[in-house]
Amino acid sequence: MDQQLKQLMKELGEAINESLADSEQIAEVVSKIKDGGYDIFLVLEATIGVSKPGEKSSDKTSMVTTLTSNPEFKISDQDLKFLKSLRIKIENDAA
Repeated sequence: MDQQLKQLMKELGEAINESLADSEQIAEVVSKIKDGGYDIFLVLEATIGVSKPGEKSSDKTSMVTTLTSNPEFKISDQDLKFLKSLRIKIENDAA
């Protein structure tokens, strides 16, 4: 895949991610889930296929892009309890 197409695919992924992040409807539903006492994380994956006109379908180039927006890493008390049961210690970087 040429560099220009790679850059355009990256820009497309960022544009999709931004539109989802700015969605009031998504924010409202996420807020309702949190209000229900749940922690939530959202991972979206998009498969984008591209081809030039006249190419055979076997010649298509596809790229899988995982859309993320620098998610905040949070560990709940339940996560800590589980990690502790596995004898995994989490160091606090904020200290």
